[in-house]
Amino acid sequence: MIDPKLLRTDPDRVRDSLRARGEDASLVDELLAADEQRRAAIAGYEARRAEQKGLGKEVARAQGEEKAALLSRTRELAAEVKSLQAQSDQAGARFDELLARVPNLLLPDVPPGGEDDYVVLETVGTPRDFTAEGFEPQDHLEIGQRLAAIDTERGAKVSGSRFYFLTGQGAELEMALVNLAMAKALSWGFTPVLPPALVKPSAMEGTGFLGQAAQDVYRLEADDLYLVGTAEVPLAAYHSEEILDVDRLPLRYAGYSPSFRREAGSYGKDTRGIFRVHWFDKVEMFVFCAPEDAEAQHRALLGFEREFIEALELPYQVLELAAGDLGMSAARKYDCYAWFPSQQRYREVTSTSNCTDFQARRLNIRARFEGGTAPVATLNGTLCAVPRTIIALLENHQQADGTVRVPEALRPYLGGRELLTPVAR
Repeated sequence: MIDPKLLRTDPDRVRDSLRARGEDASLVDELLAADEQRRAAIAGYEARRAEQKGLGKEVARAQGEEKAALLSRTRELAAEVKSLQAQSDQAGARFDELLARVPNLLLPDVPPGGEDDYVVLETVGTPRDFTAEGFEPQDHLEIGQRLAAIDTERGAKVSGSRFYFLTGQGAELEMALVNLAMAKALSWGFTPVLPPALVKPSAMEGTGFLGQAAQDVYRLEADDLYLVGTAEVPLAAYHSEEILDVDRLPLRYAGYSPSFRREAGSYGKDTRGIFRVHWFDKVEMFVFCAPEDAEAQHRALLGFEREFIEALELPYQVLELAAGDLGMSAARKYDCYAWFPSQQRYREVTSTSNCTDFQARRLNIRARFEGGTAPVATLNGTLCAVPRTIIALLENHQQADGTVRVPEALRPYLGGRELLTPVAR
């Protein structure tokens, strides 16, 4: 959540951030009114509580009729204090409820606009000219079926639409990608983590995934647990309710886990094959750092994602997303889009968000800085979302003879293999 002090000291900044996101800025006025009611209720309660304590001392010294009158007043005060405490609690709960609806404040210079108003910062590499090579490129599902690597028909039979099996070379390719991603993360100083894929509501709420993204979340009602849509959730909550040693910052973790998403409302070509699915595996980077270091850490995460994509020899673009396309927790977000030949356009394969101290406030993660304890900053970055990375690899490295060339960086994790080859059926 945002710092409540900002509502009183700079409410216009909060209003401007909400408007830039395309949201109703009147929420700030509701919050200010709720804050005033909350503070008035607290003041009223504390005044009566102080009177109650003072009266207790007078009762101890009084006698006769005076004592009886004081005792009567004590009973009246006890009822008043109880009522005022309930009012204070109710006003506090209303304020907290409204505050939890406020998304993170945007960082300066975040592009205005919505989903289609991203800014392309850089284009790296050149897409292949398949026509000049003399053949028409196939899409990932056709290639994956030829390699006996992707089976969506049996995925649908076993689990429903938008589930799949990776088999044979497909399964090997996932393990190779994950091992390459983890090896790189280790070389960059990340601690590898295998986090749980089921979390408590507090973890989902703390990371901001029960707000605008709630429709895409799977919940196990009988257990009051959630299936995570990204390892960001358990990694963010890993240090919840803790005070971190500032000398150990930044803390960097690389988590490998399944991700589950309803993908409500998606349709069309994106549902063909394994581009937009309900379950996939992912390697996610996560950082806890001092707030003043967050922007530098954000640039570093983007650099790591770019290094991974370049190791896979994929043409790609770097985008900065517009304000209206940011998730609740993000103050700034960069995406990397790889070239998908079958679609003749760039599509998202990685993203990285600077969440400043927003998630840390919600999860109560602090460090002892020079001026006392304060929330840390959190950042996340997708290093390898397996299905989309497989799509990009198969489509960009397909050959006219039906094979798929394995990028050099990936070969050590596939036993030195240079090609993925068709499988006779």
